[in-house]
Amino acid sequence: MTEVRAYWLVRPGVGELRSETLGAVSPDCVRVRTRFSAVSRGTESLVFHGRVPESEWQRMRAPHQAGEFPAPVKYGYASVGEVVEGAPDLLGRTVFCLYPHQDEYIVPARSVVVVPDDVPAARAVLAANLETALNACWDARPLVGDRVSVVGGGVVGALVTFLAAQLPGVSVELVDTNPERRRVAAAFGAAFAAPGEARCLRDLVFHASATEAGLHTALALAGAEASVIELSWYGDRSVSLPLGAAFHVQRLKLLGSQVGTVSPHARPRYSYRERLELALSLCSSVALDVLFEADVSFAELPATMERITAPGSTALCQRVRYA
Repeated sequence: MTEVRAYWLVRPGVGELRSETLGAVSPDCVRVRTRFSAVSRGTESLVFHGRVPESEWQRMRAPHQAGEFPAPVKYGYASVGEVVEGAPDLLGRTVFCLYPHQDEYIVPARSVVVVPDDVPAARAVLAANLETALNACWDARPLVGDRVSVVGGGVVGALVTFLAAQLPGVSVELVDTNPERRRVAAAFGAAFAAPGEARCLRDLVFHASATEAGLHTALALAGAEASVIELSWYGDRSVSLPLGAAFHVQRLKLLGSQVGTVSPHARPRYSYRERLELALSLCSSVALDVLFEADVSFAELPATMERITAPGSTALCQRVRYA
């Protein structure tokens, strides 16, 4: 029996570290000692503040979630650690798992994916959000020569920018109200603009700001017959859309994209596991390090979660260090 610590949301707005006990490792499982995890700030902010609508309690469950919404709940899905017990072929390997914030855990061996040798463990925590960005690009299917805008420079929007900017002939502009996001765009080879200065008549617009104003901006930037890919999840909030403006005459398309299912354009070739393996391989780029805030220790996570999920927070990827 091993005593471990896990981060729990005790009630909306209040989290704490709790002790748990792990049992024996069965033959089909592995024990993972966590090295890093990351806070998926968009979704985990909604969870932290108890804003997951009751209609979505089951669909929003993380793969290894404990407890129920709104609280107490153990939630999260970006953990990287070392296999310290279990399957011989995985022993000592660095693995990624869609597991909440916990310093050690036991999961079925099939639940972990080996991190490629050229991907540092500290950067591999981006794989979960990179899956979301990858799925969005599959949904959008950008073409050579497309003019692409990404509205919202949080982690998911930044990762869409990172992927789209690598496509031949595609020009990408990251649009955000925070001028600090300019350095993120520059790191990925993209342009940057504030909303009032952004280029219009775009072929493809991704929206990831999770704000009504951002979605209005995304629609305004779209050119004739363009697609707007909505990546934001608003929880229990409603948003209004200016569909009485140019939406119909320009024959715009508004498409919802999310990570819960593999994009239908990739589904014949990619399983969930294969998509995650691809996302992990894409974490090899050193340019992605621009997305990380200063690390915090696991002991600091309760206070950190309160700080980075507060209204007005501009934090990017918050990585948690376990040793």
